[in-house]
Amino acid sequence: MALQKIVILGPESTGKSTLCEALAKHYNVFQCPEYARQFLTENGLKYNYEDLLTIANGQLTLEDEWTQKSIENKKNTLVVDTDMYVMKVWCEYVFQNAHTFILEKINERKYDLYLLCDIDLPWAKDEMREYPDPQPRAELFAIYKDLLMNQTTPWGIVSGMGEERTKNAIKIIEAHLFS
Repeated sequence: MALQKIVILGPESTGKSTLCEALAKHYNVFQCPEYARQFLTENGLKYNYEDLLTIANGQLTLEDEWTQKSIENKKNTLVVDTDMYVMKVWCEYVFQNAHTFILEKINERKYDLYLLCDIDLPWAKDEMREYPDPQPRAELFAIYKDLLMNQTTPWGIVSGMGEERTKNAIKIIEAHLFS
């Protein structure tokens, strides 16, 4: 059986990392963490357009490492926290431009399911988060939704609080990958 990849994406503070952890635990599989947090922790919170290319490369390297670990450990699924769609949105939202490399990787990389985290969770303050106001969160959510509507990989919106959010994600996964 080929490795299936589930990507979790959405605006900041929508529970992506928490959902990745919960799904990896539920399915007893690995999760690929988000590289941006590591990069910003190590290099400071100020970043420029070129840094986003470095972050994109770091994310792809992490994904490749966790893909290999999943295969070696005979796991059938990998939960991925962030992909190149997130990098594209970040580049365009902040710098009104996207690196060609990121756009190429969007076309090259294939996934089995996208889960878009809804903005129904309250925004949680974190020094790495930039958009506490409802308007940018809604704008970013709409951008992600539009991207997913205009590609061919199955996807669903995950909403709800706590365990309910995880259960809703599992329902989408079961309907698309394990039915």
